[in-house]
Formats: sequence, structure tokens, C-alpha cells
Amino acid sequence: MAIVGMRVWVHGRVQGVGFRYSTRLEAQALDLKGYARNLDDGSVEVLICGDPPQVNALLEWLKAGGPRSARVDRVLTEPCQPDAGLRGFTTG
Repeated sequence: MAIVGMRVWVHGRVQGVGFRYSTRLEAQALDLKGYARNLDDGSVEVLICGDPPQVNALLEWLKAGGPRSARVDRVLTEPCQPDAGLRGFTTG
């Protein structure tokens, strides 16, 4: 199966609530590569690379609100080239 990439911006109450940590755990369970990092505007950027069904599963989890402690107001997505240099899923 072809590897795909997706860049995601999650807006809402997503910083200081374990959002990146929970996203990393979900991504690792789905065998995805990428990262979740805080942005200066209070949102979280997530880069997801992997098989399409797993990428879609993480994207649906993000859209559903992520961890219970978070409040997701908006999720923006943009397809991107998968980054072959990624090793695992990190938080930054």
C-alpha cells in the first residue's frame, strides 16, 4: 500500500491538556510516523505519515476531539508528501 502524508492543524483547547502525548500514543498504536507540536497561536500541528487507513483513523480521532481533557473546535487538513526521514512519532 502506498504511504501518504497529511498535515493537520487542530484548534481549540489543545495545549496544556495532554493533547500531544495522547496523539503520540494513538499514532504509535496505528504504526504511524510524524509529530505533534504546539504552535504559537495555541493550536497543535500534526504531521501524519503512513498507510491511508491508519492515517484516516488518526484523523478521525483528532476530529472526534482527541483526549477527554481537550476541546477541539476546528481541524484543518492538507495532504503533503510523506517524509521518508521520519523515525517514529514524536512530540515537539
